[in-house]
Amino acid sequence: QVQLVESGGGVVQAGGSLRLSCAASGRTFSSYAMGWFRQVPGKGREFVARITMSGGYIYYADSVKGRFTISRDGAKNTVYLQMNSLKPEDTAVYYCAADPSGLLNRVRTSEYAYWGQGTHVTVSS
Repeated sequence: QVQLVESGGGVVQAGGSLRLSCAASGRTFSSYAMGWFRQVPGKGREFVARITMSGGYIYYADSVKGRFTISRDGAKNTVYLQMNSLKPEDTAVYYCAADPSGLLNRVRTSEYAYWGQGTHVTVSS
């Protein structure tokens, strides 16, 4: 199985930037598509971004297009989420997840087999 650990969360002012990292362990990490999700209390986990195993296909939620960038470094077994122009509504716990299916544009939490513990992001007004 794949183990995922997020880091890089914190508190930032609106308009600022933050980079999240997701470190993965497991021999098959490089063959998995990876996604980022976020969640606030009382709401379901929301899809943010997805990247395929090669990095050649990337899919973003409309709410973050033009502001967030997902990338991966196979040599470091790490997936990143660069977040720019942050807004207060971006405040959430952010989770990374792994999907071994090889399919594109999967946005449901049930479609991801492995999850990290989450990292908190707070954007102040």
